Amino acid sequence: MLSRESLKYKKRIVIKVGTSTLSYQNGRLNFQRIGELTYVLSALRNRDLEVVLVSSGAIGVGAGRLGLNEKPTELAKKQALAAIGQAELIKIYQKFFEEYNQIVAQVLLTRDIMTIPSRHQNAKNTLMKLIKMGIIPIINENDTISTDEIEFGDNDTLSADVSRLIEADLLILLSDIDGLYSADPKKESGAEIIRSVDFITPEIEEIASGTATSFGTGGMITKISAAKMCLEANIDTLITNGNNPSIIFDVLEGKEVGTHFRTRNHEKVT
Repeated sequence: MLSRESLKYKKRIVIKVGTSTLSYQNGRLNFQRIGELTYVLSALRNRDLEVVLVSSGAIGVGAGRLGLNEKPTELAKKQALAAIGQAELIKIYQKFFEEYNQIVAQVLLTRDIMTIPSRHQNAKNTLMKLIKMGIIPIINENDTISTDEIEFGDNDTLSADVSRLIEADLLILLSDIDGLYSADPKKESGAEIIRSVDFITPEIEEIASGTATSFGTGGMITKISAAKMCLEANIDTLITNGNNPSIIFDVLEGKEVGTHFRTRNHEKVT
């Protein structure tokens, strides 16, 4: 399809990976998957693509470090776990990326980067400089101080904000589901995956049921919201299953995987 062909030409790519993709159901990190993800992103950098990673998982990693089996409800404890987990998470990423001779940078953001002009410009300048230097920014919400994110937010929205901030060409949301379905595939055996979406209609929003894990936040509803934000900024979005991170190669080869929320940019590809 012509719209999928356009994905071959995307250069500045934001990849968002959620807690459910990085972890087992008990909250422990899946190191094999992290290793596969870092290999894929390193390979993209070696192709001279510009790569930004938005990674969840800090609270889950902190909980695992302390031997907790479920996410706490107390706000201060969530923030403490985020502080512990973020330090651990970036060390893990550094270790894996160093095997492929890639340098990474930790960037913790709060939502006011999109509302306060000076912070917006500073964040943009920093990220663009890192990208120009060939460094992979690893971005997370600053959970330790951003109380509204922990209570209500999600990294799908953050990844859309980052995509808009750096004027990305493509946002890839790695999930624990193959894409957007016509109904909840866990409840409806006849549910079919929707391969392409041009407009986020009320019908699309209605079928996007939220499915959060015990350590993660969000679900399909937040992913649809992120895709809508990106479409309004003329940025393509693709939701696909992150259980095998090499699927990112398939996305960028124009293969029919996941759900593609496509801008009108694909009409220019011949």
